[in-house]
Amino acid sequence: MYEPAQLRTFLAVAQTLSFTRAARRLGVRQSTVSQHVRRLEEAAGRQLFTRDTHRVDLTVDGEAMLGFARTILEAHERASAFFTGTRLRGRLRFGASEDFVLTRLPEILQAFRRDHPEVELELTVELSGTLHQQLAAGRLDLVLAKRRTGDTHGELVWQDALTWIGAPTLRVAPDRPVPLVIFPPPAITRARALEVLEGQGRSWRVACTSGSLSGLIAAAHAGLGVMAHSRGLVPPGLVALPARAGLPDLGEVDFVLLHGRRRDGAQQAADALAAAILAGGDRLIRPPGIGGRS
Repeated sequence: MYEPAQLRTFLAVAQTLSFTRAARRLGVRQSTVSQHVRRLEEAAGRQLFTRDTHRVDLTVDGEAMLGFARTILEAHERASAFFTGTRLRGRLRFGASEDFVLTRLPEILQAFRRDHPEVELELTVELSGTLHQQLAAGRLDLVLAKRRTGDTHGELVWQDALTWIGAPTLRVAPDRPVPLVIFPPPAITRARALEVLEGQGRSWRVACTSGSLSGLIAAAHAGLGVMAHSRGLVPPGLVALPARAGLPDLGEVDFVLLHGRRRDGAQQAADALAAAILAGGDRLIRPPGIGGRS
């Protein structure tokens, strides 16, 4: 009833909320993306997206289709691997940015290990900027991280807006330096926060710096200052600051997959994990229990 190619296209659109970016990720024409979505909607008998010239959003039925699409594609991949007799082996060095500490990335990695038990998976959790450096140095095979401003390489997982977040009771005085809760260099969100504040001519001070997301969240909960953070990954108990706070717009950020240098025994495993992350990317940006996902 549901074609795997159409389901993969559906997931790409659902995760990027853009037919153009989905086409770029899949390496097909935008007309092909539209055709796949239309045929899937016809097969389901439901509208999966609402779209106009400016925005694409999932409908309630589209949210429900996310879980079904993942399950069908995962079963398809397991069946394909079983009947072709392919078993991945080797050592895979995977790096994920601190942004994913509180998401459902562990579920994706657990499923990958279940399907490929002979792959020796090594996980590194670091700042996005540090992961870029380690990848360039050949110390990682695959990275899931934020893309630096101006960069175009990498496979887009999704694009999100950056926003200022803090404790619900926090108030930012317009005549005083902005108290920042930030990662140390070479963090991408740190660089963006300082760039937009200085561009606005706004003074700032560092209220807390930590290489750990948990440390920053604790400081933000305590009301020490504001964080620049992805809108889709706002930690529980923290909120986006309203426009009346007067802080400058942070723009958007791309989360991408980047492959390292080809290394014997790692390339196929890296490709398989990248495919699993792309198929389950909605788990990384939406909380559990929404839209029929488990």
